[in-house]
Amino acid sequence: MYTQIGQQAILGILSHVFFIGITFFALRAVMIEKVVKKQHVFQVQLLYILLSIAIGSSVSNFFLNMSNWSKQLPFLFS
Repeated sequence: MYTQIGQQAILGILSHVFFIGITFFALRAVMIEKVVKKQHVFQVQLLYILLSIAIGSSVSNFFLNMSNWSKQLPFLFS
């Protein structure tokens, strides 16, 4: 039982890190610098990081929920 909880924790951590990284990579294609003032480089970098965390965590939660729900489907037919 404890092994399964540990496996779910590792899967959740890896999923979040993976999707946050993908989101950060994808957001780098958006040129927010052209909209923001030139003297606010740090704020733009912080915005990239926070948006990456917010979007990546949401996508990761979606996939983790879908995975958990698909594991529960057999209980519908038993």
